[in-house]
This record gives sequence, structure tokens and C-alpha cells, in this order.
Amino acid sequence: MHPLRKQRLAIVVFILLAAAAAAAFLGYALRENINLFYPPADIAAGKAPLDRKIRAGGMVAEGSVQRATDSLKVRFVVTDYSASVPVQYEGILPDLFAEGEGVVVTGQLAADGVFYADDVLAKHDENYMPPEVSDALEKSGKSAPYSGQESTGL
Repeated sequence: MHPLRKQRLAIVVFILLAAAAAAAFLGYALRENINLFYPPADIAAGKAPLDRKIRAGGMVAEGSVQRATDSLKVRFVVTDYSASVPVQYEGILPDLFAEGEGVVVTGQLAADGVFYADDVLAKHDENYMPPEVSDALEKSGKSAPYSGQESTGL
């Protein structure tokens, strides 16, 4: 083989190996930032990972909200009407948070079965429900009040 071709082949192989290594490092770094959605039925069935950041959503069960008197801790239950997950959150809840309304929480599921939320998102008006929550409710046999996409009209 000609020395010039050998040099070009070595350069091409080096570039391919460097690109593969960069892609592997990028995938490894982004793996920790992915937070997948799990409905309460999947969490209760043990399909959700423990001690990893995930999202869960459903409806806030009626009569389940318990507020601490000396702190901002709140405990409530998220349900998709086939299973329920207890959630604990410390912080200020959104204004639209209420029992019987849709909610999506981001946090970690602990071994004790309690979902420790870092963030709580409530639906923004009477018509919108996050698609993940709507799908989870449909799978459980209960229908969501509205499962369409958010309107952007002014």
C-alpha cells in the first residue's frame, strides 16, 4: 500500500474513533438528565426506578392534601383511578393546585413508596391536561375531562 494512502486511512480511522468516543461521552452525560414519565399504575407495579429523577402525573385524590402547620411541607396522593402514589413536596404549590385536578410532579421515588417531589406542575386552565396524564387516565379506564392539545389563540 502506498504510504500516502496508509496515512489517509489512519487519519480517517482516527476521526471515526474520536467521533465514536465523543458520542459515547455525550450519551453517558445526557443519560442522567433524562426524566421519564410514569403513571401511578406503573409506579405501584414497580416499573419505575428508585432514586432516579422521574415524572409522575395524574389527578390529586380528593381529601388527600395534608399541609404541615410549621413548614411548607405538603403530602398528597396522585391517582390515575387504578392506582395511587403518595407524594411529599416542600415548597410553594402552584395557584391552580387543588384536589380533583390534574398534576405532574418531578422528583424521586424512594424505597418506602413515597414520591419525593422537587417540582409540582398544575394544569393551567379548565380545558388543558398534560398528554401523559390524559393517556394514563385513558389506560386506567377513566376518561380525562379534555385530552386535546393546548390552544394558542389570543
